[in-house]
Amino acid sequence: MSLNELINIKYIIASLVYSVVGIIVLFAAFWVIEKITPENLWKEILEKRNMALAIVFAAFIIAIAMIISSAIHS
Repeated sequence: MSLNELINIKYIIASLVYSVVGIIVLFAAFWVIEKITPENLWKEILEKRNMALAIVFAAFIIAIAMIISSAIHS
């Protein structure tokens, strides 16, 4: 195994670890927001079809994902 192959494997493993950590942080942020809000978000979005809440929640998920990716990339 050459040095270049070892370096590439190291970067691949690091990317996988950071991806898993980012996903865990994203789910943790979702859980915190779910607990803070007075209504059940999934029930409100799926059963009551609250489109405004769905858009706000999607924007929240995208914003948190961007923050996590920036933190991992730096």
